[in-house]
Amino acid sequence: MQAARTLPVHVDETGPRPVVVGTDIKVAQIAWEYEHHGMSPDEIVDAHSHISLADVHAALAYFYDHMDAIRADWRVTDEIIAEMMKRFPPRDRSRPSSEP
Repeated sequence: MQAARTLPVHVDETGPRPVVVGTDIKVAQIAWEYEHHGMSPDEIVDAHSHISLADVHAALAYFYDHMDAIRADWRVTDEIIAEMMKRFPPRDRSRPSSEP
């Protein structure tokens, strides 16, 4: 009888947000790039050369298994950013005209 094959672990769930093992790349970031930027898994690997295609697919699989929680986290982040923009509006960075 053959022993069952052990698959490598690609997602670390021990922190506050799941990341690709051995990196600080969040599963939510990979999912965002895939869903909102329309990046393919190969393009995501090209953008983050220290992760593998298997890492990207594992992160996307994790996202689909935990979609509601990750999307809720995106909404909370958007709300925090909106609140910060209200409290600290961007400065006007336009340059004064040099014309008289």
